[in-house]
Amino acid sequence: MSDSNDMHDEGPDPNTSSMFGDENLNAGQNSGGEGAYQVLARKYRPTTFDDMVGQEAMVRTLTNAFKTGRIAHAFMLTGVRGVGKTTTARLLARALNYSRDGVEEPSVQLSPVGRHCQAIMESRHPDVLELDAASRTGVADMRELLDGVRYSPVNARYKVYIIDEVHMLSTAAFNALLKTLEEPPPHVKFIFATTEIRKVPVTVLSRCQRFNLARLTTDALAAHLGRICEKEGAKVSEEGLALISRAAEGSARDALSVLDQAIVQSTGDEVSVDAVRDMLGLADRARVFDLLDAAIAGEHKVALEETNAQLQEGAEAQILMKDLLDAMAEIARAQAMGESYVFAGPVEWTQRTKKLASSISNAQSARYWKLLLQGYEDCARAPDPNVAAEMAVLRLAAAAALPSPEDAARMLQNGPSGNNPNGGGPSGGGAYSNGDPGPGAQSYQANGGGGARAQSGAQSVVARAVPDKYAEAAPGPVLGSLNQICAALQGDKQIHLLYDVEHYVRPAEVRYGLFTYAAAPGIPVDFQMRMKNWLEDKTGVEWNVDLGHSTKESLEEIRVRQEKERVAEVSAIPRIAEALELLPGAKVVKIEKLDTDTEGNVVRVDFNRRRDFTKLDDN
Repeated sequence: MSDSNDMHDEGPDPNTSSMFGDENLNAGQNSGGEGAYQVLARKYRPTTFDDMVGQEAMVRTLTNAFKTGRIAHAFMLTGVRGVGKTTTARLLARALNYSRDGVEEPSVQLSPVGRHCQAIMESRHPDVLELDAASRTGVADMRELLDGVRYSPVNARYKVYIIDEVHMLSTAAFNALLKTLEEPPPHVKFIFATTEIRKVPVTVLSRCQRFNLARLTTDALAAHLGRICEKEGAKVSEEGLALISRAAEGSARDALSVLDQAIVQSTGDEVSVDAVRDMLGLADRARVFDLLDAAIAGEHKVALEETNAQLQEGAEAQILMKDLLDAMAEIARAQAMGESYVFAGPVEWTQRTKKLASSISNAQSARYWKLLLQGYEDCARAPDPNVAAEMAVLRLAAAAALPSPEDAARMLQNGPSGNNPNGGGPSGGGAYSNGDPGPGAQSYQANGGGGARAQSGAQSVVARAVPDKYAEAAPGPVLGSLNQICAALQGDKQIHLLYDVEHYVRPAEVRYGLFTYAAAPGIPVDFQMRMKNWLEDKTGVEWNVDLGHSTKESLEEIRVRQEKERVAEVSAIPRIAEALELLPGAKVVKIEKLDTDTEGNVVRVDFNRRRDFTKLDDN
């Protein structure tokens, strides 16, 4: 059946609402006032594949498939909301059934409108059936839909089944669909659309040709909005369009809905970026940079005042955190790309981003981004999001006072005072805290007769450096590593507590004010309380002593392991190995380092089987 009106140049009745919103068909609706107003998201829905924005790869693949006749029997369209999945499904249905004078085969060239196009666009074609799987999820609905599969199309070339939100179907409904989907009749095509591709069974996915509809880039979306503003005769600033594009997060439908809202704010003049920002509840991008400037410089007061000002002016706390996260991510990109970096916005934003990128290191930008991410999460669950945002900014400013990761690594390598190459604590050993072990590192060594607690090659952990200004402000001694804590325990003659630290503490993170550890078996039940009390009495500040995850060894475990390794090394020395073979049951039990001026050095041997000799003759 052919609709002769579809072929006329003047088009259908202007009072007929088009689902795809052909702007030429609806041009009179907005100006004449006789028809209902049609929102931009419907009015500017693509009517051909050439109108699709940001989906060039999919259009190219479909074009080649239709040209060569390699058309799949089932298509799976996936992507985030508002990128054109349902629109593409209807365009595909038109392309499969496209027919006009001189063209009687499937074609992706949908202009001029074919015999069946208008009916398909208005969802009234008898051979194109649509199912909303979100509201019809059961197996009975699926069986009802598939009952007509065996019948040939009434008017068109193919009978097309469009199932939107297919991931909402029940397991039984998917099972009912499988056999038909695997071997459908030649006159049947399936088109599925979903936002949750992972919820679709793999048995269904393997039977479909899959297309991932990409998010629209900010630049492409802003350009698209600009073209629509020209057609609508509306004026919106470029910065405002950029804000709308970023807020839409790649969704064309969301962007058009926001643009619709922005246009009605106009009283004939251009819609300013401030009006768009207020409408979206966003913070001023320039003021976001001002806030970052103050926080990165460690100016707590300025950063807090700027945060309060933006929140008082209507910015939402979580959106402010998101803007700060985006800005910090742009700073990291600028550091990686160098001079080739360009911000998607005014030139001033690019300049300020590059300026901030040059003021901090790559590691610092990563650290700040992590702090802001924590602040974003805090805003989502805090009783008062504004307070959470303020605390996040204060943490960011406090982090500026800490040395950069690169400087901290150099400080640890050269020692806090610059004199001890091992970066040790007061006892002269290397640091043992919350980093990774370094080759040849020395760990804590007690004063007097106990020998080395951990020899060269021990597993040690790099202590987190404490800035000098914190040491000056601390009421008591600064204990910034496990090394320093052990030395202080020894100095205070806290023998029992020192023993517990050495034998049962597997450090997770040890720094000034924080002592987290994993407990080895046998640790006293009151260790945590005793350790906290001693640390606070010693330093005069509050300490957080708590259990944490750690894969490291305790000091005693390191000592035992190293002693075993040393015994194995000595036992493998050829002369000693030969002596052990001559003396059955003999073994190296312990190794002691004697002074070079000691006379009458004695080698002690344990004889388990030979009791005739108790010592070796010196000669």
